Amino acid sequence: MDRLDKKRLPKHIAIIMDGNGRWAQKNNLGRISGHRAGAESVRVIVEACREIGIQYLTLYAFSVENWMRPSREVRALMNLLVQYLKSEYETMIRNDIRLNTIGQIENLPVNVREFLVKTMDSTSSCRGMVLSLALSYGGRDEIVRAVKKIVQNAVDGKMKSIEISKDLISKNLDTDGIPDPDLLIRTSGEYRLSNFLLWQSAYSELYFTEVLWPDFRRENLIEAILDYQNRERRFGLTSEQLTKD
Repeated sequence: MDRLDKKRLPKHIAIIMDGNGRWAQKNNLGRISGHRAGAESVRVIVEACREIGIQYLTLYAFSVENWMRPSREVRALMNLLVQYLKSEYETMIRNDIRLNTIGQIENLPVNVREFLVKTMDSTSSCRGMVLSLALSYGGRDEIVRAVKKIVQNAVDGKMKSIEISKDLISKNLDTDGIPDPDLLIRTSGEYRLSNFLLWQSAYSELYFTEVLWPDFRRENLIEAILDYQNRERRFGLTSEQLTKD
């Protein structure tokens, strides 16, 4: 299927969905039209990942910095989120997709948060794929919150500082229980992480494409995965060590 080696699929794909505004400008449309077009790409890529056999998909949907955007655009993004959840709910159930979130969803508007939680509860028994939406999310902010929880546990006498480890920090991040991304994709030709999964992406394979997010389709996803499958993941080892019996 799709020329992919099914035995070497990335277990977890994370995507920085960038380029909605530039797509709208390119097509002489308003920014909100760009976000609507981007929502269609979300639908397409979620279904494609499920069909291909990706176990975890994390989408950078709304960063902590995005709150600084014009209020009209923020409201439109929140409305699009609810519309997406409503329109895709039955598809998630049918395709056995569990919805998850990372970030501070308590900062979302009440109606948005309530609908989000309701959808997560309704899909909690799904096991085919985990779809995580990063909402009001920032990598540095996530690490700070994890450190605060660890420090508080130490202050409360629940642990000692000597017990602090990489695994402990990982368990206190929003992504606890989710493997680190094997492949991190960024669209629109930008070459930066933009505060996304900073801890988790330490050994992720990075893939950058000029394609704007609203134009990103299944064939673009396949191209990214094929590129990933042509790489050698050494995790600090040498090629000889990896091939040694």
